[in-house]
Amino acid sequence: MQVTKTRTKSKNYFNKLSFYAIFIILILLFASVFFFVQNDKKDRLISLGDHVVENFRVGLDYEMVDLLSFSLALSEDGELKNALASDDESKGYKILSHISERFKKYTHIKSLRIQVLTPDFYIFARSWNEGFEGMPIWWFRDDLDKLNRNHEPKVGMETGRLLTFKATIPIQSGLEILGYLEVIKFIDEFSIKLRNRGVELFALMDEKYLEKAALMRDFPRIDKYVVSNQNFNQQLLPKIEKLDWETFLSKSYAYEENILYLHEPMYNGEGKQIGIYLLAVSDDTLKRFETEDESVSFFTQFSDDDIKKVVNAWENPYGSFRNQYDKDLIELLPKLQKEDKTGLELEAKSILRTYSKEELIDMVLSNKHKEKKTGVIQ
Repeated sequence: MQVTKTRTKSKNYFNKLSFYAIFIILILLFASVFFFVQNDKKDRLISLGDHVVENFRVGLDYEMVDLLSFSLALSEDGELKNALASDDESKGYKILSHISERFKKYTHIKSLRIQVLTPDFYIFARSWNEGFEGMPIWWFRDDLDKLNRNHEPKVGMETGRLLTFKATIPIQSGLEILGYLEVIKFIDEFSIKLRNRGVELFALMDEKYLEKAALMRDFPRIDKYVVSNQNFNQQLLPKIEKLDWETFLSKSYAYEENILYLHEPMYNGEGKQIGIYLLAVSDDTLKRFETEDESVSFFTQFSDDDIKKVVNAWENPYGSFRNQYDKDLIELLPKLQKEDKTGLELEAKSILRTYSKEELIDMVLSNKHKEKKTGVIQ
């Protein structure tokens, strides 16, 4: 009888031990599955975030290049040079307003503003209004100081009374600086392009620039930043304000309420960080990006091969040309209206006559938009 009781107790003990062992194993298995699922989700978000940011950079670069290209073309306008040389501000306004309206009508650029500055950075003429001639702008435009020293074209996101894309190009007559042409575009237009692809943009300028950004002092604030694009998603603003900003800025992303938040530094034309770009991407948009062809940029619709060409262009910026000016001048001619080409065509022909046959052949072969031809240059 005693032996039977002992066996029963032993059996119950082993049963309990087995139960606890199985229970612990199940907990460990569940924890392992949860850990791997979470890690897999984190890796997926990081991978998709990297893809979004990479494409955002490409889209931003194209905005800058596009603006710089138009600026270089406009800075060679003969009538504008004559107006500057003769100090005819009224004529300058008429030329700029006409150019601006024509570009708005016939190109994708709809928020275009153009102004011409004197060599010492006073307003000569603006495309959008009269009455500001002779007003100094150097006092709220720190970016102009370097331009005064090197006279080199520049493009970037610049602070001022508003935060805008600005391309600033010297207007020259020979070696003489007649003034500077500045083409300005609001970031809201770029924001719309991103929204059409399911990405919401918040252009956040560091609040320390508010001292000079008089027109932005009533704009919404997030942490230590000012929301600079006026067409931001107002429904997202309260959610972004609730983010743990210290953690968010130290990491590459944040994921809250099925929305992926990403950030990217915002630099001006001198390479100085002046804020950040915040991108908000919903789960639905992320799923769509996953199913799309990864070899195609979802902002620009260019393939990886095209993007590689952009990278190569940065590494060899002049291609077969000797300098940036020659390259820009030749490539811009097909984009201009007939009445704008005359003077530039003569200059282009003069430049090309200084190149060797081998250099001219390289130019033809490197142009992917032309059919491949063989022959001898006579």
